[in-house]
Amino acid sequence: MTANYLIENVSANKCFGGWHKQYSHQSHSLNCTMRFAIYLPPQVSTGQKVPVLYWLSGLTCTDENFMQKAGALNVAAQLGLAIVAPDTSPRGEDVADDEDYDLGKGAGFYVNATQAPWNAHYQMYDYIVKELPQLIEATFPVSDKRAISGHSMGGHGALTIAMQNPERYCSMSAFSPIANPMACPWGKKAFIAYLGKDQSAWRNYDASELMRQATQFVPAKVDQGLSDDFLTEQLKPETLEAAAKLVGYPLDLASHEGYDHSYYFISSFIEQHLRFHHQHLYK
Repeated sequence: MTANYLIENVSANKCFGGWHKQYSHQSHSLNCTMRFAIYLPPQVSTGQKVPVLYWLSGLTCTDENFMQKAGALNVAAQLGLAIVAPDTSPRGEDVADDEDYDLGKGAGFYVNATQAPWNAHYQMYDYIVKELPQLIEATFPVSDKRAISGHSMGGHGALTIAMQNPERYCSMSAFSPIANPMACPWGKKAFIAYLGKDQSAWRNYDASELMRQATQFVPAKVDQGLSDDFLTEQLKPETLEAAAKLVGYPLDLASHEGYDHSYYFISSFIEQHLRFHHQHLYK
């Protein structure tokens, strides 16, 4: 708790010499109570301020999926990285929702909604870029060095947020990102609902469009499984790769035979991503 932020500790578990903790707080961006998880590595016990990797999860997930399934905390402890995992959408009884899994609660798409009823709560871009880092940096022993990563919908969020704010992030990465949401069913459905039918409003939330127009570069790492059921229709990594080649963007995009869309894939390569971010955060 600080003078500016009132947060409530929900759980605490010691892990690899550090602490995994969950907190809830009232979000002014989202106009509801939100929960996030944070891993604080053992280095903070010596008074060291550590950099932060923000992890954005995919459709239907909460703050818990990555922390419990990715196997990232041992490496984060070794490297001295804090990890912050927010929820994937606003929550609460008065928050607009949809009966489908790919819209509404659990499917915020990390945009600022402009269309009713979604605009009352679904300001996930502002929450991730502004409110949450301010809270984290005011409350915990962390520095203002930030990296961002995510999976699927969260990979889309990580890439678009970093490219819109290159001065705020040292590096960005993604597993199986929705790389061209303007041209896939998940993205079109969400963007029409949250942003309206004018596609010019969609471009700032499309990683391939942003990369094609980029003049400032954030080091980028993307991994994609070739046995991913969503690869062709929803993810479209080839569009992102083409955009990077067009402008010389520093994108390391690797494809992996046999890997799918699950946390089995993420856990297989998460150490590489953490070491990639560590390289840039401690540069």
